[in-house]
Amino acid sequence: MLRRGGRGLLLGLAAAAAAAAAARWLGWWGGRAGLRLFVPEELARYRGGPGDPGLYLALLGRVYDVSSGRRHYEPGAHYSGFAGRDASRAFVTGDYSEAGLVDDIADLSFSEVLTLQNWLSFYEKKYRFVGRVTGRFYGEDGLPTPALSRVEAMISRGAEAGRRALEEKQMFPPCNAEWSSSRGGRLWCSPERPSGPVTGAGDGPLAPGPHSKLEGPRVRAQRSPRGAGKRLPEV
Repeated sequence: MLRRGGRGLLLGLAAAAAAAAAARWLGWWGGRAGLRLFVPEELARYRGGPGDPGLYLALLGRVYDVSSGRRHYEPGAHYSGFAGRDASRAFVTGDYSEAGLVDDIADLSFSEVLTLQNWLSFYEKKYRFVGRVTGRFYGEDGLPTPALSRVEAMISRGAEAGRRALEEKQMFPPCNAEWSSSRGGRLWCSPERPSGPVTGAGDGPLAPGPHSKLEGPRVRAQRSPRGAGKRLPEV
């Protein structure tokens, strides 16, 4: 997972909030006439194998046709475990085992949920949205479940917390100090993070980079405590 300065993380949180708001207006979460609904058993048939009707995966209940990325998701490919199911949790943990390739994200943190939001934005841009899978995030009527409503609330609360922290950071910018026997000491503060180490300014994880312009499978070290030593896809 990429590491950036605290300011960059906060800006990312604010951007995620804006994306979430735009998503609602675009109808990501709400109902849509003529929308196709999959049951998990039906979606499981879309793994891209011989005789399968297609190659789909789901994220937060939204189903995407990833046929154009077949070399990443087809049977035998590195990320084939994502195909034919909603494996939302694995996008954060990097756990590609059967136990990890699930949609249970109830215990994820604000930043981890925002990571999923960034992945969702990536799939919306790169792949064709084909419907929703019923179960954890959408009911049989195709409308959001309480579980998805909680995800939305976490995105909003996390973004608001990031906005407040960014405002505080602008009011009280990080400072650096140095001292030498020849020049004495000096102290300087800046709203922008200096290029060198800054006392009290910590780095934090930002969402993985599915928005990379590079094509083909890419991986980065997963720095989340949940997935130490794991790798995440960038496809």
